[in-house]
Amino acid sequence: MSFETVLVVGAGQMGGGIAQVVAASGRTVLVHDTVPGAVERGIETMRRSLEKLHEKGGPPAAEVLARVKPVSGLAEADLLIEAIVENAETKKQLFRAADEALPAHAILASNTSSIPITELAAVTSRPERVIGMHFFNPVPVLPLVEVIRAEQTSDATAAAIVALARELGKTPAEANDFPGFVSNRILMPFINEAAYALMEGVAEPEAIDTVARLGFAHPMGPLALADLIGLDTCVAIMEVLHDGLGDPKYAPCPLLRRYVAAGRLGRKSGRGFYDYG
Repeated sequence: MSFETVLVVGAGQMGGGIAQVVAASGRTVLVHDTVPGAVERGIETMRRSLEKLHEKGGPPAAEVLARVKPVSGLAEADLLIEAIVENAETKKQLFRAADEALPAHAILASNTSSIPITELAAVTSRPERVIGMHFFNPVPVLPLVEVIRAEQTSDATAAAIVALARELGKTPAEANDFPGFVSNRILMPFINEAAYALMEGVAEPEAIDTVARLGFAHPMGPLALADLIGLDTCVAIMEVLHDGLGDPKYAPCPLLRRYVAAGRLGRKSGRGFYDYG
């Protein structure tokens, strides 16, 4: 399966990055977002990213962006990659609509970081062609793609997406459909425990992150990483883990909930554990 045309729904930080790497592979990318101006902002972010990469030997920005085409709805494509808000019902609505709009041969993939792929597959008439394709932020830089098989996903679909990930210059890691998959099953409790350490006065944010960077050789501390991901997204993923696994150790830290309620969502709002103003 060649995936000559790929439809990316969601033009935010993740969707824009996905569109960029797919276009850089030589494919036509259709980008759709229901938020006014989101696609234009996403394309401008792609342009800045591509210009930086061009300075390091990458293709010219104009060459890649010529393959990126804004669309006003769910246009015909060989593959859908969904990168919208991390909400199960909203994603299910999109998958129902995409199932009706896209040709029968198309694969429907979700960039979700925690929502069960089996549930998304179940709302379509092609569950064997539904799969998780979880990229990591920043998408143009980080080489991993977590490929998650639903209960219904066929071997052919999984093999095609693993091959595509490699063609995009990524390393695929296959996982089964359990809450949080592999990445967030490990990462979110780490971030949550760092938030508890801060809430309980064990150390200040800078000290907590310094321990992770210099003691564990992590490129970024857990609190700074949470700010990059978005504290609201972290809470949403922890809730999926908590609900799906039924273990109180996955309950979001009260400090995380308090910051989200106050609008302190991280980099995207200008303030989270750190101030970005």
